[in-house]
Amino acid sequence: MSSSPFSVPSRLRGPRRPAPPAWLSPKVLRTEVLGGLVVALALIPEAISFSIIAGVDPAIGLFASFTMAVVIAVVGGRPAMISAATGAVALVIAPLNREHGLGYMIAAVILAGVFQVVLGALGVAKLIRFIPRSVMVGFVNSLAILVFMAQVTEMRDVPWAVYPLLAAGLALMVFFPRVTKTVPAPLVSIVILTAVTVAAGIAVPTVGDKGALPSSLPVPGLPDVPFTLDSLTLIAPYALAMAVVGLMESLMTAKLVDEITDTRSSKTRESVGQGVANIVTGFFGGMGGCAMIGQTMINVKVSGARTRLSTFLAGAFLMVLCIAFGPLVSRIPMAALVAVMVMVCFATFDWHSIAPKTLRRMPAGEITVMVLTVGCVVATHNLAVGVVAGSVTAMVIFAKRVAHLVNVTSVLDPDGGQVVYCVTGALFFASSNELVGRFDYVGDPDRVVIDMSSAHIWDASSVAALDAVETKYRRLGKRVEIVGLNEHSARLHGTLSGELSPGQ
Repeated sequence: MSSSPFSVPSRLRGPRRPAPPAWLSPKVLRTEVLGGLVVALALIPEAISFSIIAGVDPAIGLFASFTMAVVIAVVGGRPAMISAATGAVALVIAPLNREHGLGYMIAAVILAGVFQVVLGALGVAKLIRFIPRSVMVGFVNSLAILVFMAQVTEMRDVPWAVYPLLAAGLALMVFFPRVTKTVPAPLVSIVILTAVTVAAGIAVPTVGDKGALPSSLPVPGLPDVPFTLDSLTLIAPYALAMAVVGLMESLMTAKLVDEITDTRSSKTRESVGQGVANIVTGFFGGMGGCAMIGQTMINVKVSGARTRLSTFLAGAFLMVLCIAFGPLVSRIPMAALVAVMVMVCFATFDWHSIAPKTLRRMPAGEITVMVLTVGCVVATHNLAVGVVAGSVTAMVIFAKRVAHLVNVTSVLDPDGGQVVYCVTGALFFASSNELVGRFDYVGDPDRVVIDMSSAHIWDASSVAALDAVETKYRRLGKRVEIVGLNEHSARLHGTLSGELSPGQ
């Protein structure tokens, strides 16, 4: 069809304007803004609590949550994930602050950020793929349990009015989404319960009881420590521990968000971003932090946020609420925030993993790994301990299982002149130990062929085992020929054979 005589030729129209970002659409923008607001409200008591654990002023934890969220929103690799001051980091650096003072703690936060940047650049994020699913499930379940246990302390030795407020908050979050999902149910619950307690004059614990909120923005500065080698050696162990714990928690949380949102994220960028965020946080006098599973679930699973905007606004709203609306925020009943976190715990826990039907079908080894991960995390309140213990146990179980998959069968030639042994399976340190005992050294003829066409050599232990087999036959005056090695196995065998035993 010919164009209209009044139309402008395409070559004269100029370049087409790019489409606006998805988060600028009214629906998405509303979701991101409200999600960030809910997270900011939930961050305040958490940051204050973690400040108390670390032994610092509440403002230091709030400043850390502000800078971590704002910076990671720009440089992080997982959109919509929330990073702020966390209990895991607080537990690591608390002894340093208690024994040597705030200046050394701030210096350790900056050094931990440097370690995270280096580890991220070295590709430590790729190690996340070696964490089994059973460990991941245990990680999620243990986090839900820890977050719930933290809420239980807020329900002890409190006025009786706390309990009906808590029940009302839970009911609002369960039933309000059936009316509308335009406004997040946690935000509605917080607003309504606050209005009720203020209007009725109900005396219950509030956010203000946790500690004073800051009245001004943080200012950058250097930590008050002597810049000497002694200072470096003092803070380095704490900084390295904080870097490892922070990266592990952040990468595991990022992997969980990937699964929930069915999207992929850059774990390397997230690792480096966590380091940059901690460096900035340290220079602003914050206590450092990492990804937060509870607040991330509020943002992603409850509020439905998916972009960096919600993360940025969580940090920005946090400071606005503290500085501009401090007196009002201080009057929010803790029961409202506890109800939000209890709901998050319920949504985070993988109930399918403990269903009787699932447990009956799941291999005993994987159940053991999941339970061990949960037990270690809950007992130590340290996610790194649980993840490492679970991963090591899973590797041991896997190695033991695979070790029995190696099979050796023999076929004797009709004339009795030679015997052919066919080796099947993966040979590594666990499976190759049994290889030496699978041959009839005395009864075999003078010529022995070991066919490795269906096997793979993975390590030096397997080469040493084959050398031991050859040595036993050689001592009896018999000749051994190894055939069928694939390229990798042949290269490893050719390089190491004869070099692993002192006697050879």
